[in-house]
Amino acid sequence: MGKTLLVALGGNALLKPGQKGTAAQHVQNVDRVAEHLANLHNRGFRLVLTHGNGPQVGNILLQQEKARDYAPPLPLHVCVAQSQGMIGSFLQEALYNKLHARGFRVPVVTVVTQVLVDRDDPAFSHPTKPVGPYYPTRDRMDPRWKVIRTVKGFRRVVPSPRPKEIVEAAEIRKISRQAIVIAAGGGGVPVVRERGLRGVDAVIDKDLTAAKLAEAVQADILAILTDVDYVYLHYKQPNQKHLEKVTLDELQKYQAAGHFPPGSMGPKVQAAIRFLQRGGGKVIITSLDRLEDAIDGEWGTVVTKNK
Repeated sequence: MGKTLLVALGGNALLKPGQKGTAAQHVQNVDRVAEHLANLHNRGFRLVLTHGNGPQVGNILLQQEKARDYAPPLPLHVCVAQSQGMIGSFLQEALYNKLHARGFRVPVVTVVTQVLVDRDDPAFSHPTKPVGPYYPTRDRMDPRWKVIRTVKGFRRVVPSPRPKEIVEAAEIRKISRQAIVIAAGGGGVPVVRERGLRGVDAVIDKDLTAAKLAEAVQADILAILTDVDYVYLHYKQPNQKHLEKVTLDELQKYQAAGHFPPGSMGPKVQAAIRFLQRGGGKVIITSLDRLEDAIDGEWGTVVTKNK
């Protein structure tokens, strides 16, 4: 096999706006994802995959709430693990079918992945990440939760700490040498070290974890997929400009100038910077449908250390 390509799938690749998240919808969407990935495997890339899980874990949390009178609800970090297994199974089946139809007998493996965070991370003192359903009142909400009030009702917020270490990094790296591996979905299951490992209720940014995973598997290229074809300056303004080929230094200058908001492109740009600073060769940020063109340098934003 040739270069190692880590593909970080955005949530839009797994569910479309307005979809409810049925199994049939996932199968249909993932089939499209698998077609692109199989094309890249055909071209000799060794593939490692990670993915978002926002809609999926949201539905799992809603199921927990609706069934709480019949079955004990599970903590958020366990729901993240559930979403990893569910999304992994959809991707495994689709990729297996696409690859075997083309005569490839490569295995596809999902790893339920724990990601170490720091209990002293400032995020634990200032939870900001909304999760789960909206509640009309606080009566049915756990009194231990941090809660915000919105126009749609009350909602739980949880910490979003930075990823420090992928616990299963060495094992994922070994598997990636002989199989397509799916790992660290949804940013990973957050754990802290307290006489061993202990799961905590938090949401780790999936793009920052993707950079960690790319470093762990010694990826040559990190491809971060989103719902736009490029990274933009002055996004959705009259002077909007897309970035094609950009250096690490240039991207850092744009970041310092405030071009990439924290809630949208900011984490993706930060992930790109971290990967390149730690030895990565190239980062591509584009949409799923343009991934192959971006690999060829014909589309998308491509970030390298130098021109």
